[in-house]
Amino acid sequence: VPAHDISVSEDVEQLRKAFSGWGTNEGLIISILTHRNAQQRKRIRETYASTYNEDLLKSLDKELSNDFERLVRLWTLDPSERDAYLANEATKRWTKSNQVLVEIVCTRSAHDLLLAKQAYHKCYNKSIEEDVAYHTTGDFRKLLLPLVATYRYEGSEVNMTLAKTEAKLLHQKITDKYYNDDDLIRIISTRSKEQINATLNQYKNQFGKDINKDLKEDSKDEYLSLLRATIKCLTYPEKYFEKVLRLAINKTGTDEGALTRVVATRAEVDMKTIKEEYQRRNSVPLDKAIAKDTRGDYEDMLLALIGCGDA
Repeated sequence: VPAHDISVSEDVEQLRKAFSGWGTNEGLIISILTHRNAQQRKRIRETYASTYNEDLLKSLDKELSNDFERLVRLWTLDPSERDAYLANEATKRWTKSNQVLVEIVCTRSAHDLLLAKQAYHKCYNKSIEEDVAYHTTGDFRKLLLPLVATYRYEGSEVNMTLAKTEAKLLHQKITDKYYNDDDLIRIISTRSKEQINATLNQYKNQFGKDINKDLKEDSKDEYLSLLRATIKCLTYPEKYFEKVLRLAINKTGTDEGALTRVVATRAEVDMKTIKEEYQRRNSVPLDKAIAKDTRGDYEDMLLALIGCGDA
């Protein structure tokens, strides 16, 4: 983002120019939008609507296509609207997309999650809890509903006595394979992230193993996979996102959906940490991995958003 104040009206004019004449000037769109923060993008969208009587997203939809269009759309949305949009998509699909819900509710701050829920009300005329409850069943619903409904304490205060007690309780439930136990879900879904970290450190100290290692009993069990993703999102989001990116890139055929989502949602949050984790884990810089696997405007936009583009 430029250090100097930007001219919103000039940005709006330039974007309109990018849509005019023969063909679209994708480079101009990338150079403007990838160098504006969420507040600036919101002002651009408001000014664009009042100047041209059309939502900027509509103009972008008309001019762009495929993965590039989706990346630009997600990036242009206000973060709370974006989370609402992704959550709504996820409630309508089964299994893997439940991980997207976990991602949203466990890696956002309590305040950001509240804003996403309010945006969901506004966009879809119902609550996210309502949709999660309707579209999920069994253990998935049992885990996801309290995660979505919670408003976690975000202070640094930790109760070590409680951490030791709850570490024992978690170990007992996991040893007995009561993975959907009410107390296990209560601890994961309501305790602050600091408290959960303290509890899981106690778990490792007392029993000599990470909790997620003990939850790998059945690697094909989708509920256990979701439970592991929940714990990782709450404790080490950078490790969670690194894995999502690694799996999206290092496979036959890129998972553009996952790549687009992670870059659009984390670029302004913790992309620097995710890039460091990616380099540490794969001995390859993230920008090199993305450049090897993507092409054209989509590649340019991704690289610009992770802070490695020329745009």
